[in-house]
Amino acid sequence: MSTRTPAYSPSATLGIRVEFIRQIKRRRTLVSFLLVIALPLIVVAAVTLGPSADGNGGGARGGGGFGDGGLDLIGLATSGAWNFTLTMLLFSSGFLLLIIAAMFMGDTVASEASWSTLRYLLVAPVPRRHLLRTKALVGLILIAAVVITLVAASFLIGALVFGTAPLTSPLGGALDTGESIQRIALITAYIGVTLLFPAGFAFLMSVLTDVPLGAVGVAVVTVIVFNILGAIEPLGDLRRLLPTNYGDAWLAALSPTISWNDMVLGATYNFVAFAALMAIAIIRFDRKDIVS
Repeated sequence: MSTRTPAYSPSATLGIRVEFIRQIKRRRTLVSFLLVIALPLIVVAAVTLGPSADGNGGGARGGGGFGDGGLDLIGLATSGAWNFTLTMLLFSSGFLLLIIAAMFMGDTVASEASWSTLRYLLVAPVPRRHLLRTKALVGLILIAAVVITLVAASFLIGALVFGTAPLTSPLGGALDTGESIQRIALITAYIGVTLLFPAGFAFLMSVLTDVPLGAVGVAVVTVIVFNILGAIEPLGDLRRLLPTNYGDAWLAALSPTISWNDMVLGATYNFVAFAALMAIAIIRFDRKDIVS
């Protein structure tokens, strides 16, 4: 009696579930999630235990600091969980989330090459484009999970320490709970979209090099350089061509009436840039001689 051998199916090799489990077990994944949980705890400790904290362990004495009631984003951080969450997004969006996004996408293909397992995956056989698609999807899922974890942890910690007062905009006016949820959700989604450019650039570098740290570092440094160029006023309108120019467009979501123009431009820019970088990565990987 003969046994039928199942037909080979490219889609059945290196599934998303398998890759996700592989990545979630890695130490750098655990460290990333611990960092975004530790950030609000550190800020709470600085606010409640710092030299300007009052005797009750909350708020601040005098003006210009956390919880002084001033109409600035930092001053409103201790007015409630929503404002505290907003402040944590502000703190992390410029650097911490950038590094994490670059790490999850830049440490994908390059890490397999550095472990000398990439060629064995392709011999398995895992089609090259299927491998890239799986790696990219899992990386994006982990990035989204980290951003959501930051928001959830910040809100829970802020609620325990500062209460659940609705969002008070530093641009003026207080929002009700429903509006607070909508604005924080919009800001979170937009910040997640702005991570597409560094994520895509890191993924391209991961295809081009066998050194994971190099792929991550190049992506982070590139974004930092673009941010520096964006701060040079003599460049004028040329700065609008930089992929990082719309990184803080989410501030428009704090206005009584949301201005969508810059956020739509920023989201479009990041989606187009991500698609272009992924296309280049696919073309390059298709032609790459895999020796490791």
